[in-house]
Amino acid sequence: MLKNSGFYKQRFFITPGELKRVVELLERAQVHYYLTNHTHTEHDQNQVVEAYRAFYQYYTAEEKESGVRPFFIYSMPVLPDTESFGFFARNEGVSIPYHGQWAEHELPCILISCPKGHRVNAQDEQGEYYLYEDVREYKPLSYALFKEMTGAIQKMTKPLRFSAQDPKAMEEQKTSVRISSAAAEDLSNSWMVSQYGLVIQG
Repeated sequence: MLKNSGFYKQRFFITPGELKRVVELLERAQVHYYLTNHTHTEHDQNQVVEAYRAFYQYYTAEEKESGVRPFFIYSMPVLPDTESFGFFARNEGVSIPYHGQWAEHELPCILISCPKGHRVNAQDEQGEYYLYEDVREYKPLSYALFKEMTGAIQKMTKPLRFSAQDPKAMEEQKTSVRISSAAAEDLSNSWMVSQYGLVIQG
């Protein structure tokens, strides 16, 4: 039993082709992908990869596309017949030091998270209450799937490090994001790296 529920997390930036391989890992677990809009629109695997491709291409383009800022946000219920659990994926950013403050833009990444605890309703002589059961024990198949997915991401990536052209910044910025070599190369040629004079290592 857990006192409260945090999250297991993995932040990453990989190519659309690499993401497709990760998504294919989830196929046997009957993962569904729902946009977090008011209609809770469901997407299939191809739509998820295409949504990511639009997000990826915006940030890796040599010239910034005006009037557009793509988002990548999905709730992801898994194993509906056995465990009825879920993950969550959303885009985040990595702050860039720039002239003694933070730049207007952020380096892109995706955060995928898995709750550490599963809320369970209970009751005793004092009434109803709830507690959090450890997901590793209460939802072992879902946790194993999350570990398999993040393990696959880790195998194809290295920690993202970058240098910022800012005398007040540390020479090398260390992040919690993992990036593939192909994505690092694409990002190195992007409008954002040119605009802020960054050097990407990944």
